[in-house]
Amino acid sequence: MDGYIGIILIVVLIAVFAVGGMLLLFRPRGRQAPPVVPPRAPEVTDRGPGVTGVAEDEGATTTIPPPARPVEPVVPPAPVVEIPPPSAGRMVRLRARLARSQTSLGRGLLELLSRDRLDDDAWDEIEDTLITADVGVTPTRVMTEELRTKVKVLGSRGHDEVRKLLREQLLAQVNPDLDRTLHTSPHGDRPAVVLVVGVNGTGKTTTTGKLARALIGDGRKVLLGAADTFRAAAADQLQTWGERVGAEVVRKDEGADPASVAFDAVSKGITDKVDTVIVDTAGRLHTKTGLMDELGKVKRVIEKKATVDEVLLVLDATTGQNGMRQAQVFAEAVNVTGIVLTKLDGTAKGGIVISVQRELGVPVKLVGLGEGPDDLAPFDPEVFVDAILGD
Repeated sequence: MDGYIGIILIVVLIAVFAVGGMLLLFRPRGRQAPPVVPPRAPEVTDRGPGVTGVAEDEGATTTIPPPARPVEPVVPPAPVVEIPPPSAGRMVRLRARLARSQTSLGRGLLELLSRDRLDDDAWDEIEDTLITADVGVTPTRVMTEELRTKVKVLGSRGHDEVRKLLREQLLAQVNPDLDRTLHTSPHGDRPAVVLVVGVNGTGKTTTTGKLARALIGDGRKVLLGAADTFRAAAADQLQTWGERVGAEVVRKDEGADPASVAFDAVSKGITDKVDTVIVDTAGRLHTKTGLMDELGKVKRVIEKKATVDEVLLVLDATTGQNGMRQAQVFAEAVNVTGIVLTKLDGTAKGGIVISVQRELGVPVKLVGLGEGPDDLAPFDPEVFVDAILGD
């Protein structure tokens, strides 16, 4: 009996497990959970600089940031004002530069004069050497005759004796007795006025700037007048020179009346109590008016306010005798008081100093001996001649 009961329990258990398995197998599937959607980022709308709108379900919210700091304008630094060296002794310091271009003249003459026998052919060579150096025909003949006479009297000729003879003759032709003073001192309450003339391309505007620099180095207060209104870059170029050394520049628009600029410059110079007013003039004109007539007008207009103390004619030494005609034309139009020879270190034709002085009867007062800002020097005859002859 107990055995039947055990068998019945086993059968019941098997049936229960079978029914449970069937229920699990055929149970209907439930719904899947909806996917998780990440929250959407707030929508930003542009509402103008510094304002941000944030979109939400209930509406847009505006966030205003703190006010931006004002941007200060960038002010360019003021140009550094240079302190130029004084003009005294400049030519001595620049002698070596001058000698490099001029010693061929002195060396050639010394070699010819040191020959044992000086015949007519030798003297012809001496004349050719002098003329090639732009000494000029008349000064060459005078020098040659003087040398021939002294060589005959001297007899034997050593190097030192020949050098001494040649130095005496060159110095006599350069004429150390000419007054080379640059008149730039004021007259009471009136400034000195320097008029710079010459054709374009000779270095006229550069010379004006360098002269202002030299005078400021000597302790003068200088004002510049940009009366070259024909050349577009002239006033800007002069402005640059003035800013470098602290000299004010009076200028007007391109094509303005040069005499008007010169008049205003002198008037301001009187008001500001400057020592020297330097006026850069045109080498060409916009109109058909003659250049020389215009220069005469500029000078006359200035003289209504002050005295014109110097009229400096700028010549390019490399042009040699070709520049002599220019010099004569300017000398006829305005009362030239001094010559400025530029680029004297760039040519072996240093004899232009002798010929231009002889032709015009006007001394060379300044020479340009390089491209540097302090390469304009007062002309010293002895330094010049010694540079030609070498040591």
